[in-house]
Amino acid sequence: MAFERPDIIRPPSEARSYYLPLTAGCSNNTCTFCQYYGSKLQIRDVEEVIAEIDALAMYVKNNIRIPGVPDIVYWIASDWDGKGVFLQDADALVYPYDKLKIVLEHLNEKLPFVERVAVYATATDILRRTQEELEELKKLKLGMVYMGLESGDDEVLRDVKKGITSEEMIEAIKRVKSTGILASVMVILGLGGIEKSERHASETIRVLNEMDPDYVGALTLLYIDGAPIMKEMAEGRFQTISEFQSLKELLIMIENSVFTNCFFSSMHASNYLPVRGRLPQEKERMVAQLKSVIEKGDQSTL
Repeated sequence: MAFERPDIIRPPSEARSYYLPLTAGCSNNTCTFCQYYGSKLQIRDVEEVIAEIDALAMYVKNNIRIPGVPDIVYWIASDWDGKGVFLQDADALVYPYDKLKIVLEHLNEKLPFVERVAVYATATDILRRTQEELEELKKLKLGMVYMGLESGDDEVLRDVKKGITSEEMIEAIKRVKSTGILASVMVILGLGGIEKSERHASETIRVLNEMDPDYVGALTLLYIDGAPIMKEMAEGRFQTISEFQSLKELLIMIENSVFTNCFFSSMHASNYLPVRGRLPQEKERMVAQLKSVIEKGDQSTL
């Protein structure tokens, strides 16, 4: 089956990166809240990836377009900062190691000015990589791994069919960090619903503290057509939290954080209040900002 280039879904911080697909879909397609639910994972032929790198290099170095190369390659390249490359899709680290190494070696050869490569990865696929493999990928400029924790509460993780435990995800992030690769962890506000809201927040920050990541990004649960959690909501089996309950979850996480040096952000468009800062340095300011908005209870401020 021909490889279908995936839509561009990337972290906000990768806005100016070049998006190079190695896969389409996700190796863990069971999460009940996710747009990848039920999708089939596709692995792109390494020859096709190499050809795209060659076309990109020809374009950025000589402004030459190669006939037959999809227009999207040049559209992405036209806004590229020349520094970052983001390997798509939702779990590029599932790409076979030997082929991933070939891709990164070729990328470094053809585009030596690239400073950093980044990927989304599941904890399962991080744990499949040996320490030596991760260290080798780091040498080839893999500099950032984004992983979805979603919740630190194992009951919530079972409810949403995440397919892994919080302890396994802690181990995965510790393995990433031990190689010097930066770790960015994503959590989802509201994933426990009303019933498990407080425990979801408390357990999530407990796990984050153990991970001690370089970055944390908080998103609010999005309602995606076709995701099983939508059916649970329609049947009354999952009750969504309010805007201010979402802010209370965020407050619990920030107030109880014990990080070494972590940039924490809720700047994603799904959130009700943009809060960002470095923890622990800016904890007092961030907590005060959240408490002020929560205490006022004014919808117009959201």
